[in-house]
Amino acid sequence: PDEKLKKQLQLLIGYFTGHIINPDNHHLNLFFNEQWERRSNLISYGHDIEACWLLAEAAKIAGDEILQKKINAISVSIAEAVKEGIDIDGGLFYEYVPLEKKFSKEKHWWPQAEAMVGFFHVWQITSNQKYLQQSLQSWSFIKTKLLDQTGGEWFWGIDTNGQVMHKEDKAGFWKCPYHNSRACLEIIKRINAILL
Repeated sequence: PDEKLKKQLQLLIGYFTGHIINPDNHHLNLFFNEQWERRSNLISYGHDIEACWLLAEAAKIAGDEILQKKINAISVSIAEAVKEGIDIDGGLFYEYVPLEKKFSKEKHWWPQAEAMVGFFHVWQITSNQKYLQQSLQSWSFIKTKLLDQTGGEWFWGIDTNGQVMHKEDKAGFWKCPYHNSRACLEIIKRINAILL
């Protein structure tokens, strides 16, 4: 609880609210030059839904109640924007390319993990059951499509034909110790806090 760190945290959150979160469509702007000019229109649903709960966590840690309320409202807007990338099977598409009006319909492991936490977070702040249902749908997609019942861990993802993707290693820097393990631990923590 250092005041200088608090100010830096508030500054970083301000970069998100002032530059990175697009106020027109509530997705994250992903790439910039040194003058904060946007360099891409690409939409990454996983980064969007991940940001909605991590920004709320940062605002909570900063202990700024006004900032927390602002970020909670932004979290809801981001979650609503992300819903456009959810397929009928509950899985979250990887990306959307606006210039081509085309979804990247692969469903990689990490956006599913972040969707599970992000939608659960938005349910916690709104009490709206549709967000809890989306979180549960994300978990169901993970259990039925990504969880390797034989070899353990999660598969890389599901391709556009609904087949398991074996693109990369089963575990690596981002996969296993980061997105999916963190998502499971975060959900456990949040459920325990509700039950206790």
